[in-house]
Amino acid sequence: MSDLTTSRKFGTGPLSRGSALIYTLLIVELLVLLTAVPGLVALVLLDRDASNVPLMAACLLPVGPALSAALYALRHRSGDLAELSPATAFWRGYRLNFGAALKIWVPWLLVLALAGTNLANFAAAGVPGWWGALLIVLAAGGTLWVANALVITSLFAFRAVDVAKLAAYALGRFPAATLANACLLIVAGGVVLVASEAVLALLASVLTATLLWNSRAMITEVRQRFTRP
Repeated sequence: MSDLTTSRKFGTGPLSRGSALIYTLLIVELLVLLTAVPGLVALVLLDRDASNVPLMAACLLPVGPALSAALYALRHRSGDLAELSPATAFWRGYRLNFGAALKIWVPWLLVLALAGTNLANFAAAGVPGWWGALLIVLAAGGTLWVANALVITSLFAFRAVDVAKLAAYALGRFPAATLANACLLIVAGGVVLVASEAVLALLASVLTATLLWNSRAMITEVRQRFTRP
């Protein structure tokens, strides 16, 4: 076997691809924590009080661009152990998508803060029970929408209004992906309830990779139907 054939095969086997994935997840996790750490530290330190709900939402501001960069890096990762550059891909995605990610992340945080504040003061407000159920549905639906929107805005160059429309369209167009993302949301909520937000943050790259996997059909359709070849 020639040296050229050997070099081509180096780093392309199953073990190497698995090692490449683990390495990429670790690097992306570290970079997500690095870019989101100011808000995450403040979030962990805040008391779980109804009056702090708006502050909790504000602490999550850096998380949107960080997750967007993680989606970009994981989407553009190489399976070849000899050609890994997840940090380069992450920072490129962070620069490209910072503003676009905030345009869809901030409105979601505002809705979440509004719903959280109302639910936290539900007994004092004296409103009917169906209103609380509606707020929960609104928060859950908004979270599923923002998951789609983050994937789209991280991988494609659309206007924010088009991202919003496509993300909403995808909720009904791909029910299996929506259900899978709902399960992912339940798992994330369970981690926070059983452990803490810090533990959830340590799983950011794995959860992001799962979201990307769930979104395969949506990504394919957006690329084929809504982008130029």
